[in-house]
Amino acid sequence: MIDLINEKESDVILFTGDMVNQKAEEMKPYINIFSKLKAKDGLYSVLGNHDYGDYVSWPSPSSKVRNLEQLMTYQAQMGFKMLNNTQERIEKNGEFTNLLGVENWGKPPFPQHGDLEKAASGIEPNEFSILMSHDPSHWDYQIKQHPKEINLTLSGHTHGMQLGIDWLGMKWSPVKYRYRKWAGLYTENNRHLYVNRGLGFLGWPGRLGIWPEVTLIRLEKIKS
Repeated sequence: MIDLINEKESDVILFTGDMVNQKAEEMKPYINIFSKLKAKDGLYSVLGNHDYGDYVSWPSPSSKVRNLEQLMTYQAQMGFKMLNNTQERIEKNGEFTNLLGVENWGKPPFPQHGDLEKAASGIEPNEFSILMSHDPSHWDYQIKQHPKEINLTLSGHTHGMQLGIDWLGMKWSPVKYRYRKWAGLYTENNRHLYVNRGLGFLGWPGRLGIWPEVTLIRLEKIKS
């Protein structure tokens, strides 16, 4: 996976959350491996619902907080800059792209930590912007009609349920009955959402018909 990503020689690498399933310590054996990821203009990430440690019992609230802090530390050690309700301005060939990130914002019962208004603060309505938001539900609820035109949103979360069909133009998974937008590219109101199918697994350690995914996105300026 690391070699495949580095072969693309990307300007940026964006990770849209769920680095671990339960605890930060799951990531510790992989720090040296993920540290080999390279991108000219940086590595950026946001938090997913599993990163908060909500699905495991903790001896105290403070230990849960420390777990999240440890995960953030590990990500920093691997070279990721976390954009939790904040933004970064990236310049390429004299052009600027606003890169925004929010904490997890999910349709209930998932938590809504993300603050889109804070992340988009100071962005002009006509500026090109990319948003990382873990749960694609956020796009329908807040993003696609936001007064600041967020051109591209990148999400994950669904994993394609690790089960389905994505072949010869046929795309189906049981997860579609929970998430209307669960894999691939969606466009409404001239705004775009891309949902990555994920690399790892949750629960069942396998996939059937839904392959792991690394997404390469190329942005080109249209000449007027």
